[in-house]
Amino acid sequence: MPELKPGMQQLFLREEDLRQGIELLFYAYRDFTAEPDAILAKLGFGRAHHRVVYFVGRYPGIRVGDLLGILRITKQSLSRVLSQLVRDGYIVHKPGPTDRRERRLELTAQGVALERQLSETQRARVAAAYRAAGGVAVEGYKRVLLGLINEADRGKLADISLPAPTARAR
Repeated sequence: MPELKPGMQQLFLREEDLRQGIELLFYAYRDFTAEPDAILAKLGFGRAHHRVVYFVGRYPGIRVGDLLGILRITKQSLSRVLSQLVRDGYIVHKPGPTDRRERRLELTAQGVALERQLSETQRARVAAAYRAAGGVAVEGYKRVLLGLINEADRGKLADISLPAPTARAR
C-alpha cells in the first residue's frame, strides 16, 4: 500500500455513502426552501423570484447580464420574473455609471424587506447547523459545496475564503 503524505487521508467512497450524501442534499434543500416558498406563494412568486431577489440584494447594482450568468437561465425567463418584481415594486432598474444604456438592478425598500424576510429563516437554519457542527465541520462543508460547483464558477466566488487545509497526523 502506498504511503500517504502527511495531511492526506484516503477516502473510500462506497455507493451507499454517495447515495446518502445525495439524499441528504435533497432533504436539506427541501427544508431550506420550505419557509421562503410559503412566503413567496402568498405573493404569487416562486423560487426564481427568490433567487433574483437574493442576488440583487447580495450584489446591489448588478448588471442584468451578470445576473443571467449567475442564475444560468434564459433572458426570457429572467425577463418574466424581473418584470413582475419591478412591476410589484421590489426591484428598480438604474442606468450604469458610465454607460446609461446599461441596466443595473437594485432592491427597493420593499425588496430589501422581502429579501430579509425570505432569508431570515434560512440564516437561522444555517447558523444553528454551523454552531452544532463546529468550525472544522463548517470548513469541510464549505469545501464540499465548492467542490460541487463547476470549476469555472469557483473562481467567481472569491469572497468565500477558506483557510488552507491543515496537516493531520497519520
